[in-house]
Amino acid sequence: MTTMSDTTSANGTNPTAKALIERSNRLGADPRNTNYAGGNTSAKGTETDPVTGEDVELLWVKGSGGDLGTLKESGLAVLRLDRMRALVDVYPGVEREDEMVAAFDYCLHGKGGAAPSIDTAMHGLVDAAHVDHLHPDSGIAIATAADGEKLTETIFGDKVVWVPWRRPGFQLGLDIADIKAKNPQAVGCILGGHGITAWGDTSEEAELNSLWIIRTAAAYIEEHSKAEPFGPALDGYAALPEAERRAKAAALAPTIRGIASQDRPMVGHFTDSDVVLDFLAHAEHPRLAELGTSCPDHFLRTKVKPLVLDLPADASVEDSIARLKELAVSYREDYQAYYDRHATADSPAIRGADPLIVLVPGVGMFSFGKDKQTARVAGEFYVNAINVMRGAEGLSTYAPIDESEKFRIEYWALEEAKLQRMPKPKPLATRVALVTGAASGIGKATAQKLAAEGACVVIADLSLEKAQEAAAEIGSTDVAVGVQVDVSSAEAVQAAVDAAVLAFGGVDLVVNNAGLSLSRSLLETTEKDWDLQHDVMAKGSFLVSQATAKVMIEQGMGGDIVYISSKNSIFAGPNNVAYGAAKADQAHQVRLLAAELGEHGIKVNGVNPDGVVQGSGIFASGWGANRAAVYGVEEKDLGKFYAQRTILKREVLPSHIANAVFVLCSDELSHTTGLHIPVDAGVAAAFLR
Repeated sequence: MTTMSDTTSANGTNPTAKALIERSNRLGADPRNTNYAGGNTSAKGTETDPVTGEDVELLWVKGSGGDLGTLKESGLAVLRLDRMRALVDVYPGVEREDEMVAAFDYCLHGKGGAAPSIDTAMHGLVDAAHVDHLHPDSGIAIATAADGEKLTETIFGDKVVWVPWRRPGFQLGLDIADIKAKNPQAVGCILGGHGITAWGDTSEEAELNSLWIIRTAAAYIEEHSKAEPFGPALDGYAALPEAERRAKAAALAPTIRGIASQDRPMVGHFTDSDVVLDFLAHAEHPRLAELGTSCPDHFLRTKVKPLVLDLPADASVEDSIARLKELAVSYREDYQAYYDRHATADSPAIRGADPLIVLVPGVGMFSFGKDKQTARVAGEFYVNAINVMRGAEGLSTYAPIDESEKFRIEYWALEEAKLQRMPKPKPLATRVALVTGAASGIGKATAQKLAAEGACVVIADLSLEKAQEAAAEIGSTDVAVGVQVDVSSAEAVQAAVDAAVLAFGGVDLVVNNAGLSLSRSLLETTEKDWDLQHDVMAKGSFLVSQATAKVMIEQGMGGDIVYISSKNSIFAGPNNVAYGAAKADQAHQVRLLAAELGEHGIKVNGVNPDGVVQGSGIFASGWGANRAAVYGVEEKDLGKFYAQRTILKREVLPSHIANAVFVLCSDELSHTTGLHIPVDAGVAAAFLR
């Protein structure tokens, strides 16, 4: 009798599965091979059945929703091969093939692992130990060419077989298994309108065959493509100079995000890559964009087609905004008509008629999703689609799958079930927060709290290095970015807001936290002291609120502005005239802006902290030492001193302020504006009246 150790490595991973993971990671690391989360790989091998002690044949296959480049063992579905292949005997036919996905669960070996994907049949039924199904741009270019079948034969001879379009599923697995059996000389196939599948007796052979198909197709396209696949250059549609196009992108971004968020809020991503700009600069881009994408992975992320601004690059921002709004109405009507043409009584409800890709000639591409990663990946997929169109048009004519087939996949019951399994979004999901003075203290804690609750966060600070360090502590640039800002400069504030809208599509939640303090008596306070504190806190908050309110109003999605004021905006204490006056200015800005911005759905509220010593940049810069001297305590004990003078006898920490900001911006206080929340552990002299 064999034991588990005979077939499993010391770390618990079967050698066959380990090799599969390594192959998958190599293939998935190169975008020329497949797009993010696209395609799947598999391997067949043996493992010891812990019940019988006998060897059992297994299929390891990348599970539903995983990514090849980052695949781990937990992302594999593991099935009993005998049971999986026995499903052929109960297959009810193509009209009921969706039922087979549920049957895969009865073939699983052990517990854990990923859910089997719709492509499991392709991997299990093909008589090869190792199978790769990928979505390379070069392969899809051949798959979507009008004469793709002829091109397949010309390029690959009999080593690669053409498979006409068929929706992924059990029948496609049977078809490819039959092709493999009838074409022993073949190493793979081109799936019409879709991608490629390759196989091999060893993991190395399967990988080499996959790469051979991809690279052979790419080389053929390179050598034989016409000079201008997208047609002649269009006058006036060339890329604007970098600074000009990014400024225009920032000016258009709030409008475009509002267009993409009419049905539900979206996070945005902007790219002005050469691929996108070149596509939009040539005559055939309107025709090709209208045809839409073809590979299922593409249009599930990008919708069937993009919204394309039909104005030249030098069109004014005002004219571009007006035209975008007109096109948005047409796009929604067109998408609704597409749904109505193909929906049946049992189709899932329409998921929204807003575009996910918006193309602006001379400027670039805006892509959207439920979070930054989804928005960024949608943009990457449309770049893939552009590459596919270039390849197909260079050799032939781009001919994606029929619209009806796109609908069958977009509104597939299995796809709907996958969406329903997604975890519930966090409270601040889809919201973009800009926090000033966020590299330390209250600002940093607030940024961390907002990100933890699902927001994308822009950390704005006088020090770019510290802002970027604080952002990196939160996570990747899909979650947080750091920008430099001097809030006393209107130009610097606008640059920071532009950076925010280019990073995440717009702004929804602003925290005016930047501040400083110089503790001096009336007679010792200089004009410079007064101006500095008012420039940063009173003027700075005004400039940030003004610039971000403009974005929020144009988006039409409401929003929140929160001022971190102070107990000192209410309480009158010694040696504090400039700081206290500036904070009182901020406190009244809350009331003034709440009254003015309410008609746009923008709430404006404030938080009045006191005695927040821990992590405070203000206290660390000399204010703490001065306050300690005023109160006759050691500086290290200042936090404890402040706690003892409060009603609750509790020290106030940055996280307490962050919690208050979150509550003000959450649904729980959706009907509250113009409010100041004291977070001071109870200072009676600062009670609001």
